Amino acid sequence: MNILITGGAGFIGSHTADALLAKGHRVRVLDSLEEPVHPGNRVPEYLDSRIEFVRGDVRDEDALLAALEGCDAVYHLAAFQDYLPQFSRFVDVNVASTARIFELAVREKLPLKRVIVASSQATLGEGLYRDAEGRTLLPDMRPDAQLRRGVFECQAPEGFQGPLQWQATDETVANPQNPYGMSKIAEEQFALRLGERYDIPTVAMRYSIVQGPRQSFHNAYSGACRVFSLAAHQRVAPPIYEDGMQIRDFVNIHDVVDANVLVLEDERSDYEMFNVGGDRPMTVLDFAGVVAEVFGTEDLPREPGGKYRFGDTRHICSDVSKLKALGWSPRRTVHDSVSEYREWLDTAEDPGRILEECQKLMEKMQVVRPVGAGA
Repeated sequence: MNILITGGAGFIGSHTADALLAKGHRVRVLDSLEEPVHPGNRVPEYLDSRIEFVRGDVRDEDALLAALEGCDAVYHLAAFQDYLPQFSRFVDVNVASTARIFELAVREKLPLKRVIVASSQATLGEGLYRDAEGRTLLPDMRPDAQLRRGVFECQAPEGFQGPLQWQATDETVANPQNPYGMSKIAEEQFALRLGERYDIPTVAMRYSIVQGPRQSFHNAYSGACRVFSLAAHQRVAPPIYEDGMQIRDFVNIHDVVDANVLVLEDERSDYEMFNVGGDRPMTVLDFAGVVAEVFGTEDLPREPGGKYRFGDTRHICSDVSKLKALGWSPRRTVHDSVSEYREWLDTAEDPGRILEECQKLMEKMQVVRPVGAGA
């Protein structure tokens, strides 16, 4: 097949391209090489030379149409993701570009056999919880005043009894609480509904926290693997928000690629969305311990720093039963992910003071806030 990957020079896209090439497909990549993910707007060295690379923006109709020409399938992975308050850009990049792919496919009668879009676990928000009486609920965003007081657990709303207990959450839930998650819900709806209406088999993949080599350490958004590994690499204490007892769902990049290839080939995935998670929930503090073990930095402190990230979820874990029913399962561990990231970090360019600079930026934008301030 001739396959287009938008955002294909990035973390998930480049690994997916490698797997598709290995299976004999021809791959074209459309990528604008945006900073800070791609410093200097350069094509990354890890991108396979067999890939047909096209520099362009998915918001540019002419560039997108040219990239789609002659393609049988599309992985639409290009996205804007950040904690910074650039709200309209989430819609512009994530939603409008998806609608534009289907608009061009219908208008130009493009013979697309499959479209696979990257969604996110952020669509779940806090996900499902149960109260003390076993009733399910979807908690709202934790109030800032509550977080300033250092009360981090979701509180039972009126009519429910605490304490609340998080649950693994399936694809039927949509409860986004930040602009990124909101845009991904809209992207899913555009893709799946338009795909079904115009007979273009379409799949939405709700990735959890994906980890492994090539994950950029130049943007503030990148998660715990990048942040904690950089801290260990520079032998400084990792920035642990809240009390470190947040539950997270980490998934290895190679397991994500396996899922991406599976839904390309399996017609049972038509017009469906799938959670793609690690199936092994763990706390942020436990993850920090894995990083310390891999990097040999057990002597460094791993303690909460008295700050929280505004708009963050307390606990989240994706139920991956639906994807496992197709024969997929996550086979790699968090230890595998961190070990591979360390190997890649040792060969990457010097990250300099990027960790410190990102922290200062998020504090300046009031994304990261101190506990106790004005409480």
